[in-house]
Amino acid sequence: MSTTNYIPRLQKKYREEVVPALMEKFHYTSVMQVPRLLKICLNQGVNGAVNDKKLVDVAVEEMTRIAGQRAVPTLAKKDISNFKLRRNMPIGVRVTLRGVRMYEFMDRLISIALPRVRDFRGVNEKSFDGRGNYTLGITEQIIFPEIDIDKVSKINGMDITFVTSAETDEEAYELLRLMGMPFRNINPKA
Repeated sequence: MSTTNYIPRLQKKYREEVVPALMEKFHYTSVMQVPRLLKICLNQGVNGAVNDKKLVDVAVEEMTRIAGQRAVPTLAKKDISNFKLRRNMPIGVRVTLRGVRMYEFMDRLISIALPRVRDFRGVNEKSFDGRGNYTLGITEQIIFPEIDIDKVSKINGMDITFVTSAETDEEAYELLRLMGMPFRNINPKA
């Protein structure tokens, strides 16, 4: 059986439920006007990477497990002598997800990882950038089931950015809410 026929659950939900709901709410004349999720960017700064190069390698492996796609180290852009930082020194990890992997990651994040956060009451709805993109900060990478807690030497946080084709924050909020993002407040002042 071919895997090219596979459609992720969230992608199917987007086509069948989210598009009609957004068209009705914002009165779009064409399906092509409906905002969609373009990519998800995961970014992690590695504390102590200047002194210990192995921390970046561990972070690359963990991020690769979480994303399901090979992560790459991010390099310092300039020298900062106070931090003993040299240009092109690896100081973080990043990965950009698109297509099937993007929908699969979002599904795992919403249904498995976020509910594992202690005292979770929803994500902040004020983290939009004004151009329809949403950034979510996570303080511990161990909320993802792909990470074995016993093998973690250092707890790291990460930023997850949802890049959408929405023109406004209100459209992006509605898109992410309909796709299942657990926002704290049902009615933002957007």
